[in-house]
Amino acid sequence: MTLNAPTKIVFLISLVVAIIAIIALFNILPALPIPAFWLMTLAYVVLMLACMVKGL
Repeated sequence: MTLNAPTKIVFLISLVVAIIAIIALFNILPALPIPAFWLMTLAYVVLMLACMVKGL
């Protein structure tokens, strides 16, 4: 299996979701319906898929 570098836009999407998760962890955004753990998991899954699928 070969891994590919993610595109800049997918990397930025993953980074934004991770930052939102960190903000949610410290209760700066208390109205977020999704726990911070799942937001951070989503960020890493998006980044992992971008590395595994060519063209993302």
